[in-house]
Amino acid sequence: MKIILLQALGYTFLVLGVFGLFLPFLQGFLFILIGLIILARHALWAHRLLERFKAQHPKAAEMIDRADAKAAAWWQRVVSLVRR
Repeated sequence: MKIILLQALGYTFLVLGVFGLFLPFLQGFLFILIGLIILARHALWAHRLLERFKAQHPKAAEMIDRADAKAAAWWQRVVSLVRR
């Protein structure tokens, strides 16, 4: 169930990112990056794409790694609250 929810969330962010590339009020690149970070845990193609992006942009890689660590900690907190 968790994997399905995370994949749905990741693909939702990707779709929002694609819309954001054409709509001025959405930050398309940001949504695509968030979607890739979420999907990289479960989809090999997303992991490869994210790693290639991080290799090309080392400064962004640091921010992505920090965001991923914060998201993992947040997710653990949510899961622990739900299990109570």
